[in-house]
Amino acid sequence: MLALTSGDPSGIGPEIVAAALKNPDVLASARILVVGPESVRPAGVETYDPSASAQDVSWAASEDDRAWTLGTATASGGRAALAALRAGVDLVQAGCAQALVTAPVCKEALHLAGERVEGQTELLARWDAADPYEMVAEAGDLRVMLLTRHMPLRDALDAIDGDGIVDHLVLFDRALRAQGIERPKLAIAGLNPHAGEGGLLGHEEHRTITPAVRAARQKGIDVGDPRSPDMVFLEGARGDYDGVLALYHDQAFIPLKLLSQGRGLTWIAGLSYLRMSPVHGTAFDIAGQGVADPENLVHALQEAARRVRSGQKTR
Repeated sequence: MLALTSGDPSGIGPEIVAAALKNPDVLASARILVVGPESVRPAGVETYDPSASAQDVSWAASEDDRAWTLGTATASGGRAALAALRAGVDLVQAGCAQALVTAPVCKEALHLAGERVEGQTELLARWDAADPYEMVAEAGDLRVMLLTRHMPLRDALDAIDGDGIVDHLVLFDRALRAQGIERPKLAIAGLNPHAGEGGLLGHEEHRTITPAVRAARQKGIDVGDPRSPDMVFLEGARGDYDGVLALYHDQAFIPLKLLSQGRGLTWIAGLSYLRMSPVHGTAFDIAGQGVADPENLVHALQEAARRVRSGQKTR
């Protein structure tokens, strides 16, 4: 059983959820318990009844004041997304579902609703009391952990430090082992072009990153010196590494989204349960037009089901 949150009702979440519920491959892989506002429940989907026999698809209604506006970030939409997410977590933590899959939320709407977090990663980690934790994104054979996430680039650059690099490499190694990779081989992206070109194009590599890599090796982590960021993600995608540590958000997600072809996903290393999500956002600009492609969500659901069946963990 997978719990699936419907995301921000102002975005494409409800329509891609409705489409995914009609996909025969999804229905063959798992039972789906959707959590979201009653106002976006598709026709024909039954109400979740924990005392009844297992249903292939069911809906657990979460709080919704219905004051949200399609295609716009609103406090109402943020509150609805938060309520669905909280209810989905409760279902997984209570053992009613074995993993959580989340449709997209809007960070602006979360802030308008009073929850000032970077995104779902930080919120889910807080509710799970997870420490350490971090987002991992995947596109095919490319797995990327982020050193910093949703913050201004200037702040992200200032946040790069040796201790953080070591901690993330240790967490990445442990999480990949929990996913069934016995001896993970990791890489780390350099910050500057050509990974600094020996100091000609920047000093962060030899002053901060390389010493941290050496410290991680002393902890038993198989990781090489910083690699040129214009090559390391391609190398990871062709299987040269089991995982790549990226230093900031767009350094990771530009290659990931180019390579994913609508099948990118994220999960959170360090949570007590498996949580997966598509890599795209709420797409307010096309919400309600019936053109949103559900393939990314379908892939996340199928992959979550596969990992649950195979017993993979996130820590």
